[in-house]
Amino acid sequence: MKKPPIFCAIGITFILLTGCQSGNTLQNYYLGDIQASEFLDDKFIGYKDILIETDTEIFALSTEMKTMAKSISLERDARKKATKLLQHFFSPEDINLAYESGANVIAAQAFKNQAANCLSLTIMAYAIAQEAKLSVAFQRVDVPEYWVRNGRVNMLTGHINLTVLDEKSPDKRVLFQRTSIEIDFDPFVNKQPFEKHKINKNTVLAMFYNNKAATAMVNGDYVTAYAYLKKATKVDPLFSSAWGNLGILYRFNGYQQSAIDTYRYAISLNHNNLTTMANLSMLLHANGLYEEAKHLDSYIMRKRANNPYYYALLGNEKFYQGAYKEAMNHYKKAIKLNSNIHEFYFGLAKVYYMLDEVGKAKSYIKKAMAKNHLAQLDKQYLVKLTILNQKE
Repeated sequence: MKKPPIFCAIGITFILLTGCQSGNTLQNYYLGDIQASEFLDDKFIGYKDILIETDTEIFALSTEMKTMAKSISLERDARKKATKLLQHFFSPEDINLAYESGANVIAAQAFKNQAANCLSLTIMAYAIAQEAKLSVAFQRVDVPEYWVRNGRVNMLTGHINLTVLDEKSPDKRVLFQRTSIEIDFDPFVNKQPFEKHKINKNTVLAMFYNNKAATAMVNGDYVTAYAYLKKATKVDPLFSSAWGNLGILYRFNGYQQSAIDTYRYAISLNHNNLTTMANLSMLLHANGLYEEAKHLDSYIMRKRANNPYYYALLGNEKFYQGAYKEAMNHYKKAIKLNSNIHEFYFGLAKVYYMLDEVGKAKSYIKKAMAKNHLAQLDKQYLVKLTILNQKE
């Protein structure tokens, strides 16, 4: 049996994760007057010394960004401005921005590097659009739950983009051939009929700080993680994901009751925060609070039953544990629910490689490449395929 380092995870990271009742039953269960757990400042000594990016710093424009914005502002209407902005971003002859999952950086750094994660790229686009007098709004895209393992945790992804608004009617989207104009750094997501909801700038700032905290937590820097999560919850007190991650931080540091209280509060803010429900359920089971845990487990399973990414998560967990046959079954279940996701085929490729079935591993790498929509991932898959060819 092989060692696993040849295959590293491919995907997007956003927020941290560990790993029948009706919907109304769960909601009623958490509709009480639940208070947020008190902050544990005295447990994270030095958090005040952490330098946290300000709103101004995150959205600040470099000289080059201002030059681009000025050229865009010369266009007469919103549609032409948006088209020119998109050309700047995605044309191979221009800056040709690239996605980089771990790069959670301020707008100016994203522009300089010409690469960042979707949140930082969207912040950068917003800053340039505002400077160009192009009216835009942030949108949260309701993509299915999707996870990527990072060390001993899983990362739950999310997605946001920008929609272009009519300058004369700010609440009205600009339409082009019956569709609104959107600036989205994931072309595959943009083609899907996912629901979208406008979010304000404070929520985006909370997302940025939440991402910073997640990275710090994965790296074991809990003081920095606490500083960023406290900032996130102050900037947007209703942002459930930040409270959920704060619960994880408390659990990692042994403050179990504070973790339970914080998880419950996060769920009271968002009854669709299944990630925090799963984390809470695990902790409740560990502490003998089985009744509440069973309510959560039932609700979670009902919600996730038809989500292929959930079965991929189970596959990833079994793969991580070395249970390759079980992992294979989960990946195949995911493909049965949705046969167009490249990561599921990549999961099977990993499994077959570990089972010394190199031929099947190669076959599934090729299938992953056929389903993939991102050129830079194709290059990674090609490298893996080349290595597998050398194994035979």
